[in-house]
Amino acid sequence: MEISENTNDLFKRFEGLRKGRANWETHWDEIAERVLPRSAEFTGERTPGDKRTQKLYDATAVLALERFASAVESLLTPRGATWHTLRANNPTLNADDDVRLWFDHVNELLFQTRYSPKANFASQMHESYMSLGAFGTGGMFVDEDPVRGMRYRAIHLADLYLAQDEQGTIDTVFRKFEVTARQAMRMFNDEDLSSDLRKEAEDKPDTRVKLLHVVMPRTDRDVANKDRLNAAWFSGYFEVKTKHLIVEGGFDDNPYILSRYVTGPRETYGRSPAMTVLPEIKMINEMSKTVIRAGQKIVDPPLLIADDGVVFPVNTTPGGTTFARLDGRQQSPVQPLHTGARVDIGFEMMEQRRKQINDAFLVTLFQILVETPSMTATEVLQRAQEKGALLAPTMGRQQSESLGPLINRELNILSKQGVLPPPPELLVEAEGEYEVEYVSPLSRAMKAEEGIGILRTLEMVQPIAAMDQSVMDNFDFDEITRILADTNGAPQKILRRGEEVEDLRQQRDQQQQMAAMMQAAPGVADTAETVAGIAQQAQQ
Repeated sequence: MEISENTNDLFKRFEGLRKGRANWETHWDEIAERVLPRSAEFTGERTPGDKRTQKLYDATAVLALERFASAVESLLTPRGATWHTLRANNPTLNADDDVRLWFDHVNELLFQTRYSPKANFASQMHESYMSLGAFGTGGMFVDEDPVRGMRYRAIHLADLYLAQDEQGTIDTVFRKFEVTARQAMRMFNDEDLSSDLRKEAEDKPDTRVKLLHVVMPRTDRDVANKDRLNAAWFSGYFEVKTKHLIVEGGFDDNPYILSRYVTGPRETYGRSPAMTVLPEIKMINEMSKTVIRAGQKIVDPPLLIADDGVVFPVNTTPGGTTFARLDGRQQSPVQPLHTGARVDIGFEMMEQRRKQINDAFLVTLFQILVETPSMTATEVLQRAQEKGALLAPTMGRQQSESLGPLINRELNILSKQGVLPPPPELLVEAEGEYEVEYVSPLSRAMKAEEGIGILRTLEMVQPIAAMDQSVMDNFDFDEITRILADTNGAPQKILRRGEEVEDLRQQRDQQQQMAAMMQAAPGVADTAETVAGIAQQAQQ
């Protein structure tokens, strides 16, 4: 039985996921109010344009989150740089120059499409990283566009209701969102919408209506049939109010790219750095209010005013006045009331909390690793290796949960659109599958140990080579060059093909031989003349 025939069961499951998410929502809202105020709309609908920073007195966590998202982007998906390549699973195929160049070409197409102005990838990915740092879960929808190629849109976590399979992978997405009635008419065919919604669009086109998008694995399908109703993933749009199925379709892969920072046992949603230091964030917020009041009292202290005997309640607010009897006529009738506040102690305590917050968002680590004075090539690789070792546990998950499914989704879209060039015959015959190799700054840092080993070995061999040059015959410098280029993220196209290198070397050898012959030519000629002269004398 098709899912479209079980709409009530589907909405019951949605209701169950909604109730199961209730505990998370209060937690997320508490974080959003102090870390990402513009996203504070989990436990209630907010009016567009309303104030959302009333509870914010310190911007440490807000700035730390911005730096976190920027640092993660620069390490995983840096703008203007190639952060992954494609290769065949079969190492033999990778040795073929045509196969390597084809994968390089496909990789270039991916980046051109992904970073086209209309795709909006970079900004939406940054929003996903912001959600990852604040709430522990980031989501993005990748849709195909016959004109634009692909469209990317970050999805607010408030709209997502998730479930995972037995392996801990998120495979079910319920997205509840709002559009205007006019927008719904533009998104779908008129005849697919309910009569109520069509009437709403005619009478009140700007009225907001709730829709539900469901994506989950399709359990009952005809694999031989390649239409959307038999695709691997079910997709259905519903009107929430009437439970009307607008359209049913499918995807070959999950269009929702979801990633989590870390997860707790038996938990579907991720946990974030902000959750780790939420007590410190709340504390420094309260301390900021206290320090501000203490500073106001020092700058504009409350006043003591002489009175003949009537004592009123003490007013300790900045600029407040308190009437009191003052001993001694030599004193001024008006004096500041010193409360003994120690603002410096407050600053010290706040600085401790700031450090803990920055540590949780990896800001301190990023700063330490970036501050690199002039170093040798080996030292640079060593620093990179240290960075990779420290960040791999937290950032490696993003490659498996986010970037891998993202690239697979993009390639499937480009393949459907006929944008990809025909593969080499050798690759077609072998039916070789591809694999993604990450060459981002983080990935290069994680692989830097191999480059360090090569350079250190060559440095240690130099004294031996000074005594016996033949020891260098043990090294394949062509392979060393390719490994170092790969470690540093150099594109394959800058390296010449093997046959081109061989031709250049043969030409160089011929040129050297010709030069040697030309140098020896005068001596040979003189020898020939001498021999000829001796022979002539012998004949005489």
